[in-house]
Amino acid sequence: MFGFLNKIVVMKNRLSIKESIKMELSGWKRYEILALIFVFTTIFISAIILKDSIIAVISAICGILYTVIAGKGKISCYFFGVCGSGCYSYLAFTNGLYGNLILYMCYYIPMQIFGIFKWKKHLKKQNNEIIKTQLPAKERLILALIAIIICTVAIFILDYLNDAQPVKDGITTMLSVIGMYLTVRRCIEQWVIWMIVNGLSFTMWINAIIHGAKAYATVIMWAFYFAAAIYFYIVWKKEIKYTNLQS
Repeated sequence: MFGFLNKIVVMKNRLSIKESIKMELSGWKRYEILALIFVFTTIFISAIILKDSIIAVISAICGILYTVIAGKGKISCYFFGVCGSGCYSYLAFTNGLYGNLILYMCYYIPMQIFGIFKWKKHLKKQNNEIIKTQLPAKERLILALIAIIICTVAIFILDYLNDAQPVKDGITTMLSVIGMYLTVRRCIEQWVIWMIVNGLSFTMWINAIIHGAKAYATVIMWAFYFAAAIYFYIVWKKEIKYTNLQS
């Protein structure tokens, strides 16, 4: 009798897992999949031709998957985020970008783990996507003032520590702190922050490559991040507007 009941429980668990996986893979548009195939192909080809770092390739793939899946509002994004952040931390360390190193090791990884539990409380039952939100105007202003202050402080500290690129590293590091905070809170404003961070990070890693870094996949990754931030800002804007009209 107990054996039969155990089989039923196991079957239900398997169905639940299959259903969860099915929901995580739902909602993809054809051009989104084609864009991923294109960028991954570009990364692999450039890695072979330019003899790129394996860590840089893994970091880029995981980072891109994290960004896209987060944009889709799927909680599984954080599993790729943790893996990608670990690899990126190593790259930041080997290229003297200590602001980025501290950011990823001490903030990004813990926040991504926290994000799994936070997002789990705000999922739509029909498709397992998060409910998107928008900050009130007063809170946006306060965050903008905080961003200016902490970026200025970070630049001075990193310059004192002989950081390779203190201005860009300081701005991207501090804005990423705010961006990750907004990501966990499911706020559309995160994509504006990521546009700035991704654009600056792209130029920062271009400069690192000019000075001998083997991280071509990382440059492609940041370029993709920048485009993805613009795309998902538009997507989230439309969804929030539609939700507000329905309520």
